[in-house]
Amino acid sequence: MKIGFDNEKYLKMQSEHIRQRIEAFGDKLYLEFGGKLFDDYHASRVLPGFAPDSKLRMLLQLADQSEIIIAISAADIEKNKVRQDLGITYDVDVLRLIQSFQDKGLYVGSVVITQYSGQASADQFKSKLEHMGIRVYRHYSIEGYPSNVSLIVSDEGYGKNDYIETTRPLVIVTAPGPGSGKMATCLSQLYHENKRGIKAGYAKFETFPIWNLPLKHPVNLAYEAATADLNDVNMIDPFHLEAYGKTAVNYNRDVDIFPVLNAIFEGIYGESPYKSPTDMGVNMAGMCIVDDEVCQEASCQEIIRRYYQSLNRLAREEGASDEVYKIELLMKQAKITPEMRPVVTPCLERAKKLSAPAAAMELSDGAIVTGKTSNLLGASAAVLLNAIKVLGDIPHDQHLIAPSAIEPIQTLKTCYLGGHNPRLHTDEVLIALSMSAATDPVAKKALDQLPKLRGCQVHTSVMLSDVDIKVFQKLGVELTSEPVYEHKKLYH
Repeated sequence: MKIGFDNEKYLKMQSEHIRQRIEAFGDKLYLEFGGKLFDDYHASRVLPGFAPDSKLRMLLQLADQSEIIIAISAADIEKNKVRQDLGITYDVDVLRLIQSFQDKGLYVGSVVITQYSGQASADQFKSKLEHMGIRVYRHYSIEGYPSNVSLIVSDEGYGKNDYIETTRPLVIVTAPGPGSGKMATCLSQLYHENKRGIKAGYAKFETFPIWNLPLKHPVNLAYEAATADLNDVNMIDPFHLEAYGKTAVNYNRDVDIFPVLNAIFEGIYGESPYKSPTDMGVNMAGMCIVDDEVCQEASCQEIIRRYYQSLNRLAREEGASDEVYKIELLMKQAKITPEMRPVVTPCLERAKKLSAPAAAMELSDGAIVTGKTSNLLGASAAVLLNAIKVLGDIPHDQHLIAPSAIEPIQTLKTCYLGGHNPRLHTDEVLIALSMSAATDPVAKKALDQLPKLRGCQVHTSVMLSDVDIKVFQKLGVELTSEPVYEHKKLYH
């Protein structure tokens, strides 16, 4: 993989910049943490060289100074909101985050339930957390938020919220997803800290958009593609331009809310510490790009992948056509087409030639391997086996799994477990391969190639089952699919 980003430089610069921001405010800094604290695979895809755990590693350098507050909206608890990337509800994700942070050696001080208005499910969740020994606070819905500044900055606004007890100078406020109330939590704490005579500040840490890259830079366009369902739009920060005469990129939500934030800061402190929403940020990622061309190319590929994801969501009736249209516009701005994804054309040509589902995989050296649906295997399973044969220099016509070993599995699926599809999914193929590897050295050699698939690209001519999608994710393979079901059914 070509490297476009200096990760070690980033870790050093970012942690130092946060330390400087803490010192600038004196006693305490509330840091709103946008995006994923760990497993930030979007950043690693568009900034090759960025480690998925970079933000976590950076925070570990500040572990002795920091504690974490996790915010979750009572409304999201009530409606069982789901994280699309993990397939779990926000309340379950809070437990996952707490465990993950603790396992890494970071201190989780508390959980705050925001936008609380008496929801029974929120009360139950609070009791559950407290039973586990986790401190829980409640922040209430404020009428007229965020416009009614005089009410917000009063004892009947932020003053009604629970004061969250914190003990360390850096307080990181994170959440399972957007709209959880991270910023409101920070501002509420500033109000309470100020009343107690504690000098506290606020800053925002979001990797994207990167403020010192051009507005239409592919890295920033890729962020818009990733948030197409949220309607986020990158824009020039007009407040920064007016204050400093310099161009900086931000996004619509931060720009729109800044006048209100300014008024809230003035209500708390008497004056605002910031002249623009860009001023609030502490992101140093743009300073650590070492090969812009590599990052541009990687970002263009990410936009295409996001395009296919939006098409798939629309086909499954999980997304909206506006999401697709927005990404199509972004592709025009970046001057890219789906065919620029190297695996798309070989996959579609193979499918057309065979009149059957097919798949294509691009290996790390650029070689393209294809696979087709057969009586025994689905296209995704076939391309997986063909790929590890190439990587292991194993003849194409050599069986890694004997047909006699596959047939009993098919019988189990269809006759005993009530399945309708006799072909093996990728997880079933890998289990069968691992069993063969116990006695067959060639199968063992093939199995040993699996780590080499990380970062490889796959395209399929039909949408895959959740099982196959998850296996590719676990292998680190980047998957796209045509927005087509293999079979026309009312229920899939």
